[in-house]
Formats: sequence, structure tokens, C-alpha cells
Amino acid sequence: MYTIKITDNDKANVQWISSETESVLDGAQRNGVKIPYACKGGGCGLCKIRIENGEFERGPSSVAVLPHDERERNYSLACKTYPKGNIQIQLDLSRQNEKMSS
Repeated sequence: MYTIKITDNDKANVQWISSETESVLDGAQRNGVKIPYACKGGGCGLCKIRIENGEFERGPSSVAVLPHDERERNYSLACKTYPKGNIQIQLDLSRQNEKMSS
């Protein structure tokens, strides 16, 4: 079991315990933490997060919504991110707000 912690201005100090078989998005939902999402299949990009520290596994996702340069900078999709240790994440609120306002 691993601790998942979210850092951003709105959700400071929010954390929960998750297993390595539960995606960050599923764990967040189970604990009442809202991360925007649409498809849960790695194709829409609404649940984009950045791993600030910790070990994780990234499942398959569209390169169109998660380009290689973002992957290299530890961006991932919450629906396809599985902890392999304690992790700290930051929600990509700027991109989510852009999509919501368009």
C-alpha cells in the first residue's frame, strides 16, 4: 500500500492510501477527491497530472494527449498511472481549465 498525495492550491494536504493495482484516478474517486476525467481509457487527456516525486508505472495512453516530451517531464494520465511507491502528484489545472472554457 502506498500514499498518494496531491499538491496544488485547492487540494493542499489531500492524500490517500492506494495499491499498485489501483489507478490514481480510481483511488482519488474512492476517496472523494475530484480529478476531472472523461474516458478513463487514456485518450482524452482531461485527467493529466504531473508526478512530482515517487515511483509509478504509466499504462498505455494516446501520444496525442500525452506527447513524449511531457512523458519525459513526468506528466501522466491519472486513469493510467499506478503507484509503485509513495507518490506526490500535481494536477494540471491550467490545461483542464483551458479545455473547460473552450
